[in-house]
Amino acid sequence: MTIHVDKDRCVGAGMCALTAPSVFTQDDDGLSEVLPGRRDGGGDPLVREAARACPVQAISVEPS
Repeated sequence: MTIHVDKDRCVGAGMCALTAPSVFTQDDDGLSEVLPGRRDGGGDPLVREAARACPVQAISVEPS
């Protein structure tokens, strides 16, 4: 899988970082981002749940 965060859409709710903290974090502006080396999800089973939890659908998860 490949994970992408649309920074133009992100409002910094942080639901992704709360749901899958091994994959997502928030930058200095509070916007979500994928941790380095985790763009493939790192095997975390909660990645898709984190994408669903985003209130503005700023996260996309695409098959590899």
